[in-house]
Amino acid sequence: MKEAAERLFAKAPRADQLPWSVVDGVQQLVERLKPPVWLESEIHNRLILLVNHVLQAEPEAMQRLSRHAKKSIQLQLKPIALQVRITPVGLLELEACDGKPDLSLELKSDRWSEAAKSVSAGAQPDVHLYGDVLLAAEIGWLRENLRWDIEEDIARLFGDGPATLFVGGMRRLLDALRGFASPTRSVVS
Repeated sequence: MKEAAERLFAKAPRADQLPWSVVDGVQQLVERLKPPVWLESEIHNRLILLVNHVLQAEPEAMQRLSRHAKKSIQLQLKPIALQVRITPVGLLELEACDGKPDLSLELKSDRWSEAAKSVSAGAQPDVHLYGDVLLAAEIGWLRENLRWDIEEDIARLFGDGPATLFVGGMRRLLDALRGFASPTRSVVS
């Protein structure tokens, strides 16, 4: 039995590579199969709706952003680029990537998996920042203080009990995936 398990795990990817190879695979898929413009636009729209939903739950975040109204921010995740403009009320709206942004955020690594590894280890991904230093400071404040309370949103739809069960289950699943991806994982005999 032990020999069969060792043969099975010998052919499998190493535990420290498994989830990151999936992230790299998604990035390669995006690079090779560029989605249609309409689909990319819809994904960007949904992302902005989610970010604005989270911002609206934190009035201080909106107030901080409103100080930078009409400034633009570009996020560069090769091969994806997204540019937004800050509205006077402190929310975000999509903007064409044709002008020079006030602040540009670009991943230092060309591989998304490197950023995912940093985040999963509790660190911040390595990012190049170009442009408005005060706006960059506000983005840093948002990164440190803004959180999506998904349990509260689910509770509004389905009630407190199902929301608690769902979020607890997702946390256990993420903890199990982190444990599985840990390089210290050993084969059980």
